[in-house]
Amino acid sequence: MKSGRILKSSDHARDGAGMTYVYPVVSRRAGGVSVGINLNPNHACNFRCVYCQVPNLVYGKAPEIDLQLLQRELTDFLGHLLHGDFMERRVPEGARRLCDIAFSGNGEPTSVIDFEQICDLVATTMDAAGVSPEVKLRLITNGSLGHKTHVQRGVARMAQRNGQVWFKFDAGDDDTLAQINNFPGGVERQRRHLRAIASQCETWLQTCVFAWHGKPPSEQQLEAWLSVVADEVELGTPIAGVYLYGIARQSFQPEASELSQLSADWLLSYAERITARTGLLVEARV
Repeated sequence: MKSGRILKSSDHARDGAGMTYVYPVVSRRAGGVSVGINLNPNHACNFRCVYCQVPNLVYGKAPEIDLQLLQRELTDFLGHLLHGDFMERRVPEGARRLCDIAFSGNGEPTSVIDFEQICDLVATTMDAAGVSPEVKLRLITNGSLGHKTHVQRGVARMAQRNGQVWFKFDAGDDDTLAQINNFPGGVERQRRHLRAIASQCETWLQTCVFAWHGKPPSEQQLEAWLSVVADEVELGTPIAGVYLYGIARQSFQPEASELSQLSADWLLSYAERITARTGLLVEARV
């Protein structure tokens, strides 16, 4: 494993440990070191979110994964992290705790054909390495494949190993969903997938908010999102909470110059509005 630079939350480079699938980051949302598992080294995704920090993003799905290499990389890296000096050498003092192992990376992780098998492999490897049961096994997903059997089974396996899903839910109307995520499938489809995933494993909504051409989301867009989420709560969809966050790193999409960060006051005010309307816990990160 290469020595590398000091990790920081503004840099989520996938080559932080010189491996194919495993990479460490300091996550401002998770609040410590997150060991990422990149199942999309081909930079392929079925969304194209305008704020996406993946360079050379292409439309598609995850490639075939070398399961033996993935297991070897994860085992070796967890050894360095838990029993070596990685924390002291690479992690800022206030972030030296392992908070999760996360399926994230350069595309939609659930698009890999072996997702269920990979969930089992990673959970087993975590236990074999002596990772505390309190450390989360997380899936960061756009939710688009939540109706697939192999995805639901994988998520159910995650739930057995202190699993948690962060389900992208940026918009409450079809036009905004298409504008932000470049996904034509529609909000109702995302809602069905949310219910399917949340029924299997603890699920948080992750929602990115930002200014476009210097203007925050319109009242119509905010109200649409609030109405949809409030409806899901009313229906009994087991949403654990909302991760509300802004843009912290450079987008590599064509719209990058049109996007900007909202103020902390705006974000916190909207978080309070979400809780008042839905009753959900909201974790806000600028």
